[in-house]
Parts: sequence; structure tokens; C-alpha cells
Amino acid sequence: MSNQTDNVRIQKPFYKVLFSKFAEAGPLIALLLVVIIFASITDSFLTTRNMLSILKQSSAQCLVALGILLAILTGGNDLSVGSTLGLSMVIMGLTIHAGWNPYLSMLVCALTGAFLGLCNGLIFTKGKLPHPYIVTLGTLNIYRGLCLIITHGTPVSGMPSTITFLGSYSIEKIFPVCIFVVLLFYIIWWFMLTRTTFGRHIYAVGGNPAAARLAGINVNWVLTAVYTLSGLVSGMAALLLCGRTNSIFPTAGQTWETNAIAAVIIGGASFSGGRGSVLGTLTGVLLIQTTTNGLNILGMSSDWQTVFLGSMIILSVFIDVIRNGGFKSVKSLVKNNNKADVKK
Repeated sequence: MSNQTDNVRIQKPFYKVLFSKFAEAGPLIALLLVVIIFASITDSFLTTRNMLSILKQSSAQCLVALGILLAILTGGNDLSVGSTLGLSMVIMGLTIHAGWNPYLSMLVCALTGAFLGLCNGLIFTKGKLPHPYIVTLGTLNIYRGLCLIITHGTPVSGMPSTITFLGSYSIEKIFPVCIFVVLLFYIIWWFMLTRTTFGRHIYAVGGNPAAARLAGINVNWVLTAVYTLSGLVSGMAALLLCGRTNSIFPTAGQTWETNAIAAVIIGGASFSGGRGSVLGTLTGVLLIQTTTNGLNILGMSSDWQTVFLGSMIILSVFIDVIRNGGFKSVKSLVKNNNKADVKK
């Protein structure tokens, strides 16, 4: 009898199982469809040169998205990733102008990003603020303002070859070095999230912070580490972007948080936390960049591309809501939270 009861409990309606499977493979299917559609419309799309160009242009965005992934997995968000990228680049520019060794300047860039992320994490956890959205919205403006103050709004071009090597150099004039940098970080992130205790703690905190605390997980430490790592990859993205453009400019990374958040959600992560993957994030970034590239080839204006991106974000959120049980479950969750607040 108990076995029959257990079987009944774990059974789900067929349409929910089917939708769940489709949602998991959806981003990859969408990417393949986008490639097929643009390839059938224009011959200049599916070429080796254009495909490598897409990968090269999306390299820095791929790293920024990894930081957003960690934040969203914990049920939070990091709106400051673009500004962190910009300020890391500007600080690196100061060291280059001062005549520092290029390798040391690159290290400073990455560490600056990590430090700015650490500030986000500490302000959120130690300040006991209700949501990291508030903190990172503030630091988004602070970091960007510092970029403009330090540079006086003036870009600087002509970077050392050591830096341009990462963003511009191609092995055998075919394979961009930046792609290998991105793959290295994605492998590290995949291993961290799927094969380490820290990765399991990240998912646990996002799934249920209260239960994670009861299980003995230091939630504040996990959150601080997550935002520090988010800053670190933003600093590394600054290196790739600086190397690709051969310049330092105060608006670097501006509005990148929007694309990165969209990529992570389109890739299957949930705003409620506890669900998301490295592969899904990579697919989401490539889907957005491939679509943008195709629309550029077709001559669509950047204004309409922005509208299209916004539509993709809304659609991905609707899919996330349905995947979580529909709007009824969301309303139920809101009611339960309100009841808990009243009891407090």
C-alpha cells in the first residue's frame, strides 16, 4: 500500500513532464533554430569568419554572465557587473599609465573586480539589507561615477601587447585566445558548482536559505564569496574587452547587466534561486549574441534590437513562472511570505 502511495506521489501530469524536458533543452533548440533561420536568409551568416566573430565578441559577456549566474543561484542578483567591469578597466589603465609591468596591471584588474564584488557581498550581509538588488543598484551608480571621475570621461587607446594578446590574438590566425580563456572559466565554474561542497551550498542557499542555515551552512559566507567571484569574472571580462578594443573607456560594460541577466534566465536559471547551470548560461549568451549578429547583418536598427531583447527577457520570465508551477504557485508564495511578515 505504501509503495502504491509513493508511486502516486512522485507521478506528474504528462504535459508537465514534457514541458520540463522541453524547457531544459529549449535554449539549445532555440539557438539551433536561430542559426538555421539566419543561415537560410543570408549567405554571409554561416561562415567561419562570422562564427568566430560571434564567439570573440561574446567572450567578455560570457564571463560577466558567470557572475550573474552565481548571484541568481542564491536567489539574488548583481546589477553592478557592468560598472565593476568598467572600474576594473579604469584602475588597470591607471597602473599602465604609471608604467607598471603589464602582467601586474592585469592582476590588478582582476583583483579590483574581486574587491568590488567583495564590497557588494559585505554591504549586503553585514548591513542586513533585504535584497542584494538594493546594494548592487547603488554600487552600479557608484562604480560608474568613479569611472567618469577618474577618466574625466575620456577614453585612452594603445594598450600593451600583453593585454591585447588575450582579447585580439588568434592562434594560427583562426582560434581566438579569448575563447580558450572563456572555456577555462566555464570548466572551473562547472566543476565548482557540480563537484564541490561550496557549489552544493550555493544551490542550497538559493533553494531555501532558512533550511541551509539549519543544516549548518554559513549563508553569509557563501553570499559574500558569490559576489566576490562575480566581481572577479567581471574584472577578467574587463581584460578581454580591453584587449579586444585596444582601449580603456569609462563607459565599458554599460548596460551589460541587462544582457547577462537575460542570458542566465533564458539559459534556464530561476529568479527564485536554486536552479541554473553553466551550460545553460553559455547557451543563453550565445543565443543573444547570435541573434544580435544576425539582425545586424540584416540591417535591423539597434533600437529595434533592444525591443527584441526585452521581449526575450519577458518570455523567459513567463517560462520560468510556468516551470515553477504557474501563477497560482507564485501567488501562494507571496501570500505565505506576507503571513510570515505579519507573524514577525
